[in-house]
Amino acid sequence: MDYEGFIIRPPSEAYSLLLQISVGCSHNKCTFCGTYRQKRFKIKPLETIERDLKEAHTYKGVEKVFLCDGDALIIPQQKLEEIISMINKYLPHLKQISTYANAKSILRKSPEDLKKLNQMGLKMIYLGVETGNAELLKKIQKGVTYEQMVEAGRRVKDAGMILSVTILLGVGGIEKSIEHALDTAKILTDVDPDYVGALTLMLIPQTPLYEDYIVGRFALPDTFGYIRELYLIIANAVFTDCYFTSNHASNYLPVKAYLPRQKEKILKMINAVIEAKDATKIRPEYMRGL
Repeated sequence: MDYEGFIIRPPSEAYSLLLQISVGCSHNKCTFCGTYRQKRFKIKPLETIERDLKEAHTYKGVEKVFLCDGDALIIPQQKLEEIISMINKYLPHLKQISTYANAKSILRKSPEDLKKLNQMGLKMIYLGVETGNAELLKKIQKGVTYEQMVEAGRRVKDAGMILSVTILLGVGGIEKSIEHALDTAKILTDVDPDYVGALTLMLIPQTPLYEDYIVGRFALPDTFGYIRELYLIIANAVFTDCYFTSNHASNYLPVKAYLPRQKEKILKMINAVIEAKDATKIRPEYMRGL
């Protein structure tokens, strides 16, 4: 397989074939993210992608494909349809194709475009929401407004796709911690995703947010400050049917819950940890990672 640079994927795609059809991220401006800083965005040639698919055709048991890198959905519709057609040709027994996407790339697709991609096999979109606070969305340079983020999420769901969003505990620092949590609960309510993955901010050298931290313009919450944000988000968000997790390696308190039916149970557990400051329930710092 032809891979350029460091490849990442969601934890839930651990057993998927990773097919790199683009390199880097078309946006690549988020102040907290260093993943694609060393990559210049480009779309791979069809010939390279087809060569990878011919190799993948020899593998056994491929049921899921994850399209890399950071924003494969930005690929123009006609070319993306060609790529998905090739995937289906060489891997005819697939159950699901999925990809990361940012709100800008989703909004570049018409509702009909997204429905067509879903019909072709693109069943799941991972969207980085990070926060629902309008000021923070601008500050971390997500490139979209609250309203655009909500519209992007709804457009994915209206197309019949599964929507998994990520949020970022701590991205408001100490100063905006409460506002970040409450506004994030609001945007999750407005979007009503199928899955939510809560990550905890880890500062990465050579990113703008790290530089703000070094010079004192940004202060991180303490361990239980992150967990309070988690509590507030779950307490105030309203879901139809969502699987909510904070089991990523960056998190201090692993949580898995089906919401709303397990809401009271999980809130009770989180609150008990906060009130007791029970360090035995907290992931040690040396075990955290990106």
